[in-house]
Amino acid sequence: MDVVELARWQFGITTVYHFLMVPLTIGMAVLVAGMQTAWVRTGNPKYLRMTKFWGKVLLVNFAMGVVTGIVQEFQFGMAWSEYSRFVGDVFGAPLAMEGLVAFFVESTFLGLWIFGWDRLPQRVHLACAWAFSLASMASAYFILAANSWMQHPVGVTLVAGKPRLTSIWAVLGNNTALVAIPHTVTGCFAVAGTFLVGIGAWHLWRKRDAGDEDRPVWRASVKLGGWVGLVAFAGLSITGDMQGKLMFEQQPMKMAAAEALCHTEQPASFSIFAVGDVGRADCESVKSITVPALLSFLAHNDFSTEVRGVDDLVQQYRDRYGANYPVDDRLGELSGKPIDYVPNLPVTYWGFRLMIGFGALAALGAAAVLWFTRGSRIPRSKWFPRLALLGIATPFLANSFGWIFTEMGRQPFVVVPNPTGVDGVWMFTAQGVSGLTTGEVWTSLITLTLVYGLLAVVEVFLLTRYVRAGVPGVMPPDPTDDKPADQLAFAY
Repeated sequence: MDVVELARWQFGITTVYHFLMVPLTIGMAVLVAGMQTAWVRTGNPKYLRMTKFWGKVLLVNFAMGVVTGIVQEFQFGMAWSEYSRFVGDVFGAPLAMEGLVAFFVESTFLGLWIFGWDRLPQRVHLACAWAFSLASMASAYFILAANSWMQHPVGVTLVAGKPRLTSIWAVLGNNTALVAIPHTVTGCFAVAGTFLVGIGAWHLWRKRDAGDEDRPVWRASVKLGGWVGLVAFAGLSITGDMQGKLMFEQQPMKMAAAEALCHTEQPASFSIFAVGDVGRADCESVKSITVPALLSFLAHNDFSTEVRGVDDLVQQYRDRYGANYPVDDRLGELSGKPIDYVPNLPVTYWGFRLMIGFGALAALGAAAVLWFTRGSRIPRSKWFPRLALLGIATPFLANSFGWIFTEMGRQPFVVVPNPTGVDGVWMFTAQGVSGLTTGEVWTSLITLTLVYGLLAVVEVFLLTRYVRAGVPGVMPPDPTDDKPADQLAFAY
């Protein structure tokens, strides 16, 4: 593999790993704040115990998210310095805002929430919970605004071959960002809801024969997580449809690749799934099941409109952005070579469907658990807790495949040209890498992968430990008990 491919693998591995923590943190933070609100309003100890337990899980995941997120900042200078020079004038403002929100507001109020139990007034302590949970969403907003600029550059002018920011409000109000943000946030709630369902169902099954005092905690967690998951899936469907229509306008090649639509159709059919190699030139011939005219509706809200295929779009891209890479020694083997404007068809085609499929499975699982635990019912089958725990993975996978589809589908661009924007504001991925050797990138890739693997073991160990301990493992020790407390001093 060359430097470009290795650098992409490195960024992809670290980003997808980090994004496993992000949606759980954002969604869980809001749910924990809601649990604490219910306790403050009602005084019901059930909600306090829910806040304590799920809050501890949140803290473990938050800590890992911070550790893995720091590396993302260094990626821009490690393997993508040319890209950083190109986007630096634009990214400086939103990333600075994200840093201020994440490291000052979010971290400050999270610290007050951790150490403020029995020290701050009850409502002030609750306000801290809402402050850090809303700050986490604000942090995500600024990151997504920067990412959306890469997908759809706005608010800039071209100066000496580089974009110069002219309006931060255009960047923050980018229509691509305004659609991506609700879609991402609803995905976060889908993750958090399914997490509550899986662990709550497992604990319910464990306590099925005992009059455990914490059974109301797990039943309430399952109900909360189940309904949150179902509402989130409905939100994902609506926002995903909006995002798809926007992508057909801004990145038609990405959506044509997502359908393996090689030839322009009017009306265009939606492919449910395909058998064979969707990367072949005759990819239309390998589709097995299609829904007539549905793709036209998804693209333009009209069952009779035309949807352009890959073949026509390739010629359009060549005419507008060039048929060959610039002659530049920094491009290595690609210098002066023809540009392949077609993204990896199998990855985009199946990534799009796996995103939707795992999201639907998460919603179906949430609905099933709600049904089987309705009233006072608790299934006795051993498959119930196993499937509930396995279901936790489904929204994580949906989110990951969604990001892979989004980022892989824009290739060969790292900054995608805006069809109606400033001419010249785009960058090919091959132009964005640093002047490194393959050995240097291999070294950092292997090192980061090993470190992240170790962090994965640590997180799974900690989460498993606290989940198995249940509510008693996070509640304050009994003051009448002479035994030493088996918990961290800062726990609560």
